[in-house]
Amino acid sequence: EGFVIPNITFKARVRDESIPGPNPFTWKDVTTYDLFKGKRVVLFALPGAFTPTCSSTHVPGYNSKYDEILGLGIDEVYCLSVNDAFVMRQWGIHLGLETDESSTTNPLNPGNFKKVKFIPDGAVNFTRALGYTTKWDENRGFGERSWRYSAVINDLVIEKIFVEGGGVVQDSGPDPFEVSDADTMVAYLNSAKK
Repeated sequence: EGFVIPNITFKARVRDESIPGPNPFTWKDVTTYDLFKGKRVVLFALPGAFTPTCSSTHVPGYNSKYDEILGLGIDEVYCLSVNDAFVMRQWGIHLGLETDESSTTNPLNPGNFKKVKFIPDGAVNFTRALGYTTKWDENRGFGERSWRYSAVINDLVIEKIFVEGGGVVQDSGPDPFEVSDADTMVAYLNSAKK
């Protein structure tokens, strides 16, 4: 907490209606400054798209509490995973998240999602810079991924962070999910209002 996040560039995909065909998307560089500067946001990170806990609980929890979280003084909610933009979009669609096909109010749109926005950290640059990488080689065959955590980032500064298991564990057998959930975040945001 109190750590200023670095300025990292994410390689995102956004809709571009000038591109013909069934895949009207183009590359867009989106920086941490674009997403977090001058804003108070919730970021939650997880090991991988399409994985069980991430898909059944982590993302759905934040998506269902999205409006409540925004009502507690948060400007946006982001999900970050060490996956590329193609995988992140297909995962959100698979989860039934409502896509945003036209709005440009968020740097990740159009083409991301209306509620929780997905950040592709495919090159692991952000996760490495924060020191939250884990290698799950033996237990899962994942290679380098993000450890599970959630944070409130207030104008580029980590205001509060909840790290599973008390810290990063390399090649962990279990994948803890006890403090980075949406309910814990809502409880913190309510307590921070007082």
